[in-house]
Amino acid sequence: YYPEFTANKFMMYMAALKGLGKSAAAAKTLELLELVGLSEVKNKKIKTFSGGMKQRLGIAQAMLNDPEILVLDEPTAGLDPKERVRFRNLISSFSKDKIVLLSTHIVSDIEYIANEILVMKAGKLVHQGKTEEVTKEITGFVWECRVPASEADRWNEKYTIGNLRNEGDFSILRVISERKPAGNAVPVKPVLEDLYLYYFEEENS
Repeated sequence: YYPEFTANKFMMYMAALKGLGKSAAAAKTLELLELVGLSEVKNKKIKTFSGGMKQRLGIAQAMLNDPEILVLDEPTAGLDPKERVRFRNLISSFSKDKIVLLSTHIVSDIEYIANEILVMKAGKLVHQGKTEEVTKEITGFVWECRVPASEADRWNEKYTIGNLRNEGDFSILRVISERKPAGNAVPVKPVLEDLYLYYFEEENS
């Protein structure tokens, strides 16, 4: 970004680089800034924008020449929850008439909007399909169990823990394990984050 540029000037500049005529660029700029929720700040300098606003401006300039394929790499990194939700909805709206490839480690960003999920590890494709399809492999490997709060750290060292919440003197753990971790452990339906932890537990440990 050019911090001294306004959003409108930046879009017009990028449009010129993409070969758009001035009148077409002006019309497309107004349309896209409205679409990403930046029309009211189009004359403000980019240096005054929040991280989320800059991300939305980045999406707008990428859409100037109406690409058939849009590739986004970690687009919500560093955004607060409200901006992430807004950004996900924006991406979802674009996917109606084009292909959007979204690469991210923030699993919740794709769980509810992706039509197809590809899981890659060490440069190799290990799974492909809808959420229900790719998580089917770890059905029976995700458990919820109640343990004394004083033992939670020990469990964290021994197992991959997807979630932990405290209830008084006890902790409720979401455990990813191919074997039943305790007598009181109850199997629960796996989600995409469980699959991620299952495949990348070595890197996260």
